[in-house]
Amino acid sequence: MADLSDPRMPEGRIVAVHGGVVDAVFPDTAQGDGPDIDDLVFAGDIAMQVMAFVEGGAARCIALAPVHGLGLGTAVRATGSPVMVPVGEAVLGRMLDMFGAPIDGLPAPVTDERRSIHRAPPGLSDRVLRAEVLETGIKAIDLLAPIERGGKTGLFGGAGVGKTVLLSELIHNTVEHHHGVSLFCGIGERSREAEELWREMGEAGVRDRMTMVFGQMNESPGVRFLVGKSALTMAEWFRDDREQDVLLLIDNVFRYVQAGSEVSGMMGRMPSRVGYQPTLATELATLQERIASTRKGAITSIQAVYVPADDFTDPAAAHIFSHLSASVVLSRKRASEGLYPAVDPLASSSVMLTPGVVGQRHYDIARAVRRTLAEYEDLRDIIAMLGIEELSAHDRAVVARARRLERFLTQPFATVSAATGESGKLVPLDATLKGCETILSQDSFKRPESDYYMIGALPEPEAAA
Repeated sequence: MADLSDPRMPEGRIVAVHGGVVDAVFPDTAQGDGPDIDDLVFAGDIAMQVMAFVEGGAARCIALAPVHGLGLGTAVRATGSPVMVPVGEAVLGRMLDMFGAPIDGLPAPVTDERRSIHRAPPGLSDRVLRAEVLETGIKAIDLLAPIERGGKTGLFGGAGVGKTVLLSELIHNTVEHHHGVSLFCGIGERSREAEELWREMGEAGVRDRMTMVFGQMNESPGVRFLVGKSALTMAEWFRDDREQDVLLLIDNVFRYVQAGSEVSGMMGRMPSRVGYQPTLATELATLQERIASTRKGAITSIQAVYVPADDFTDPAAAHIFSHLSASVVLSRKRASEGLYPAVDPLASSSVMLTPGVVGQRHYDIARAVRRTLAEYEDLRDIIAMLGIEELSAHDRAVVARARRLERFLTQPFATVSAATGESGKLVPLDATLKGCETILSQDSFKRPESDYYMIGALPEPEAAA
């Protein structure tokens, strides 16, 4: 990034470099003329953010680029302001980095305004609650963990269970019908995934109403730690100034926590539980509380969350859970059985799943599906030891219903149709409820279980037969 500092601002010198952390002394700090916390400073072309002041009045900064070429005595110039990113209509259809600079090979977005990425969340008096569901066309989510419009939804899962594929499908299904704007934030993810998403959104024809902001896996922890705030600042402009609804997609919030842990370690802070930073709860709240619905507009957030070693008691996963209105948990066991999306029906939940919001019929069907699948889980050990023939007629009917429900809640995705050879299916909520109701009402079935696997609405097996 080019050096944007003002030559009239105070100048300091580097006195220590510890990996990505740089200590710089500004002669006039004692008189209050040096940089402030969160200010952007430059050592040549290398941008850094002031994180703390240490003994001797040195400003401890986190580098936002590789520190190759820095040495003791290198001049450091203050800018007098924090990181500022462009906001406005010009960022739509663009792929940008943490500073709002283009990474799509096109000229920089021309805007009239740049805003600080460090902003306070909306006040309590400005917030509103909207008991409204965002329909996704994905059966397992719409039935068991409906997404709140203007709320925060987490997609939890370990490595390789389908978080990014599910997030891509949610983008495919909702962006096209979403009346506001969409913003994708990639935190510490693979560059390959960024390129694929950019291409897919172009092919789907929705890129013009979407902004993508990336701080990739190969970038410094400071960039990965701050890129979420850059994306939120752009989203807030559409919500507050244009009074539009914003769909904010984040992949992956755990990488934000991980980057914060790296920054904390380099800053010399004592680690807390399981090696995480002592400020974990505060840092997550600083990001999550800015994602809110106000009287002017709503930010609906869908966030992928990597769960280390499939351990849902991990402090990062536990803290993220507390901020969400819906949690979609992906199960490695279901993924290994080929049941995609691998949504765990018993672990996933949503505050929207109440009779007052989704209606009594939806609530009753969702409870009956969960109860049937829970009974099947309890019978699995007996079946494994004695065989299904030893079960009572009632239990055999429960197993038959549960196995068909498991398969009915799978569906082919449009975003992976090139790999699977099957075109994606978007299923209306009413068709999902009708299908589950039909399965729950039967004790015996004419069709085999395979007829319910990877289909859309339920009439398809009968038509195929």
